[in-house]
Amino acid sequence: MSDRVAVVTGGLAGIGQAIAVTLASQGMHVAIGARRGKDAALQQRMRETVGPETFVDALDVCDERSVTAFFDGVAQRIGPVDILVNAAGVTLHQTVTDHSLEDWRAVMDTNLTGPFLTTRAALPAMIARGWGRIVNIGSTAVRTAQPDYPAYCASKAGLLGLTRAVALEGAPHGVSCVMISPTWVETDMLRSSAAKMATASGRTQEEEIAQIARSNPQTRLVQPDEVAALVAFFCSDQAPALTMEDIQVNAGALW
Repeated sequence: MSDRVAVVTGGLAGIGQAIAVTLASQGMHVAIGARRGKDAALQQRMRETVGPETFVDALDVCDERSVTAFFDGVAQRIGPVDILVNAAGVTLHQTVTDHSLEDWRAVMDTNLTGPFLTTRAALPAMIARGWGRIVNIGSTAVRTAQPDYPAYCASKAGLLGLTRAVALEGAPHGVSCVMISPTWVETDMLRSSAAKMATASGRTQEEEIAQIARSNPQTRLVQPDEVAALVAFFCSDQAPALTMEDIQVNAGALW
């Protein structure tokens, strides 16, 4: 897998950063796109964390022009994209009845329209070269839902539909596409959600996190490195027939 070019959106933290580190450790040329990608301090931190040749640039996945500019920059600086990992995502803690249209659109644009735009930018060259891997980071919320996260659940369910359509489009051309759907992963996003839950419940953030960990049979939180390892396998030459799937990383829960 050395010399493959891999784009990871949302790669500055959490699951995205773990994926970037893992792919770089296997010899891939990693490009990280994030809204804060122009920040020189963050660029330096990613070169220290992921690898000295890591390319980091600004990317707003909700903006068509930003997506085009980012992928053009990757092609010029590193080469054509072989692997795309759509890890950028947001969530909001709101019920349907309290959800503003503005917040709904913000979640849907990031979690669903964003992967559409990045996939549209990367897929034609993959098809032309006869090889490509696209991984979308989903969620077990696609199957279970969460009453206080309607936009997040809807966006990830839509992402599964996009995943399957892309898999069918790429199948005759050596391009595969899967969605990897973890349960709660120990990230800053989880801690932020737990803080909001704590405000509503009267419990502490630590108590909310402990309750989340007890919600699956393994009674623990999934770690970002576990998701990254699965992404790396899918991106290898050992997984050409693994496509169109929603792979659950659920710590034993029968969602």
